[in-house]
Amino acid sequence: MTDSGFTVDVDQNQYLPEGGRDVSAVVTVMSGADVSVAAPGAGAGSAEIIIIDCSGSMDYPPTKMSQARAATAAAIDVVRDGVGFAVVAGTSTAWPVFPPDGSMAVASPASRAAAKQAVNGLRANGGTAIGQWLGLSRRIFAGYPAQLRHAILLTDGKNQHETPEQLAAELSQCEGVFSCDCRGVGTDWEVKELRTVSTTLLGTVDIVPDPAGLAADFASMMENAMGKQVADVSLRVWTPQTAALKFVKQVAPAVEDLTVRRTQSGPQAGDYPTGAWGPGESRDYHVGVEVTPAGVGQEMLAARISLVAGAEILGQGLVRAIWTDDEALSTKINPRVAHYTGQAELAEAIQEGLEARKQGDEETATAKLGRAVALAHQSGNEDTAKLLAKVVDVVDVESGTVRLKKKVEDADEMALDTRSTKTVRVKK
Repeated sequence: MTDSGFTVDVDQNQYLPEGGRDVSAVVTVMSGADVSVAAPGAGAGSAEIIIIDCSGSMDYPPTKMSQARAATAAAIDVVRDGVGFAVVAGTSTAWPVFPPDGSMAVASPASRAAAKQAVNGLRANGGTAIGQWLGLSRRIFAGYPAQLRHAILLTDGKNQHETPEQLAAELSQCEGVFSCDCRGVGTDWEVKELRTVSTTLLGTVDIVPDPAGLAADFASMMENAMGKQVADVSLRVWTPQTAALKFVKQVAPAVEDLTVRRTQSGPQAGDYPTGAWGPGESRDYHVGVEVTPAGVGQEMLAARISLVAGAEILGQGLVRAIWTDDEALSTKINPRVAHYTGQAELAEAIQEGLEARKQGDEETATAKLGRAVALAHQSGNEDTAKLLAKVVDVVDVESGTVRLKKKVEDADEMALDTRSTKTVRVKK
């Protein structure tokens, strides 16, 4: 354990056959029970914004709006004393519900009570423009000095009152400013749309099919946010001039491709965002490197992987390549690399299968979802297997032979889609 409270472990098969180029490694990052921000100083601490959809559809059924108010109150209750917080309401525009002047309140028994009273007055009426909601939240965060900035966004509908380009432009301005967990209530919202928001803003996305489940979900998201201690941690990958980085993906607890999110941090080095960390967390990353082959018996450093926060290096691991003519060594597949390659394929097969089903291409849908059933079974991903069984009838689990169900509940299909990227860990 480094004194930063983080450890970095690398799992790989270092041996390549003669002429071999591809090096793959799984990097496990763990935070200890004692991680904390190196220097609290100015701008330390946390800030939270709860963004509530108040569009007209939130009144159908009326329990949606009442449960959204209750869920917001439940989340406010969890905000720790001294943490900055605000509540934003969204329709085709956005406005500050609390504090009403668009600032941040400092959490205390009195401010939490006042916020809940303000939330109680929210009514459903109007359209949906998620970019507007995020934009207001970004401006509120900008006026408050905090290192850890997190938002919860709830919607029940599609982003109909602005263009996809407007949403994308706002997202690029919010990226790196705050993280955002997204929840869709009911079944009239777009999984892809909310996933774009949560992925860009390093958060989670999920469906809450029944509004009655909102309060518990909101409280648990806020609990999780309150546990974060270290902001803006990056994975820095350095490769020598004789190597090129192919990809960097988070593979546990969920599949998230970080490859395109690289920011150059020095000669031959790039940083990939991992967001905020709390104590006792563990995440796995799959790193792929292409190296220039060397002679049999030669060894090279294929990559150096560091965990960094600001200027501080929190931990480090090395990825190596050794060329050998011993086939037994070079053909051995590292079980963790194999497992996560399968989990990434599982997520892709589900999303492609559901998309084909939507387009009416039953043949592709059956093949892809069948492949997903086999992969979920092989990797022991029971949660995903259960979700798949609500969309297909499984004929033979080993071969992935399935039949598409004639009648599928929208909520079941959306749950499978939103949770398709959740992975199971492989035992070391």
